[in-house]
Amino acid sequence: MSNQPEFERCSFCNCILHRTAGKYALPTVEGRSHATKYHLVAGRFLGRSSNRRGTKTEGIFERCPWNQEGATKLFCYECHEELLHNPVFLAEDVQVFAELVKARGLDEDQKSGDRSKLAGRVLLFHEALSIGLQTLQRTGRTGPF
Repeated sequence: MSNQPEFERCSFCNCILHRTAGKYALPTVEGRSHATKYHLVAGRFLGRSSNRRGTKTEGIFERCPWNQEGATKLFCYECHEELLHNPVFLAEDVQVFAELVKARGLDEDQKSGDRSKLAGRVLLFHEALSIGLQTLQRTGRTGPF
């Protein structure tokens, strides 16, 4: 057994997380490394609302397609708020995704009464991200593009 204390760490960058009251999101080391819980699959996809507990709305999926409903990970403020909530999409990325959407018949001229095409786009987006990450890992690309 180690005598070193166990620290909570960010699931992405591995920094030591802090939980000091009043420090969340401050432009300090403590604020930037403040612990924050992130739901791996947004509750809204399943008709749940975190700001209206117990309220059930129309979800995009009846059941979680990845069997991860309610699963969470801990992240630092930076990785959660800056990275996860603000992904970078360049114009060419948007164009390629739009072409994939159309090729799979998930495009819409007008919104229909159901959300099945949106569900398909959510699944496609996760597939693209997953394949991209696996490809980078397999090819050993660790540096900048």
